[in-house]
Amino acid sequence: MIFLENDYLRASFAAKGAELQSLKNKNNNAEYLWSGNPDYWGKFSPVLFPIVGGLKQNTYYYKNKAYLLPRHGFARDKNFELNQIGSTALVFSLKHDEETLKVYPFPFKLQLHYTLTGARLSCSYTVSNPAEDILLFSIGAHPAFATEVNADLAYTDYFLQFNKEESLTYHKIREDLVDHQTATIALSDRKLPLTHELFYDDALIFKTLKSDCISLRNDKNTRGIHFSFKNFPFFGIWSAKDADFVCLEPWQGVADGIDHNQQLEHKEGIIILGPGKQWTGSWGVECF
Repeated sequence: MIFLENDYLRASFAAKGAELQSLKNKNNNAEYLWSGNPDYWGKFSPVLFPIVGGLKQNTYYYKNKAYLLPRHGFARDKNFELNQIGSTALVFSLKHDEETLKVYPFPFKLQLHYTLTGARLSCSYTVSNPAEDILLFSIGAHPAFATEVNADLAYTDYFLQFNKEESLTYHKIREDLVDHQTATIALSDRKLPLTHELFYDDALIFKTLKSDCISLRNDKNTRGIHFSFKNFPFFGIWSAKDADFVCLEPWQGVADGIDHNQQLEHKEGIIILGPGKQWTGSWGVECF
């Protein structure tokens, strides 16, 4: 494990997937991240690259050739190189190789920058195109935040509060693909109460979210987080069935639509990055 630490927080990471696996308050040892219990979901905060969500028939086409990619791509299962480490900052890097080029015919460089500043952990992504042709990709975050459940706290004591007025219209998931059908959740005081049933039909997919900061809080104590994000136009909220966590997922891109033509250039949210260009996006979590 790799660690970052300051006066407020201690974070741990794995080189596999450049994955954040723990985020603790040093004053009271409270854990803000999901435990990774494999009985529900054995991950913590995977990076989604070079696609977000699932492909129709797990297949996309580029220049008249078919390629297979699993849901959310391959980066979360690759070992990243640790380029730099200090007490409060580090950088993970992943580059194309022979294996990635078989399923994704694009040279790329992906960097994840993690930084601790006070009670905040920041994560920024940089995608670079080293080739002389365009780079097509999507990218997203998938951090799972713990909802402590004990004699005094139930999952239903938690809520998400949005920093802007919202009418939460979301797209439904059908067999891992995005349906045209939508539903709307009415909010009171910009709050979405959490229930396990909310996620029984998979994630809630938002394409028109106005907020750029979402807080996870509860009605019984003052502990919580402010989760902010930049340059991610799509957003997912998800939990495994009956698990005590909630994932807050800023995305650049979404799963294929149910009637998608499977052409990578036409994939919703796909980024077209020119030769020598870079793309950046970021999220951060302030713990209290």
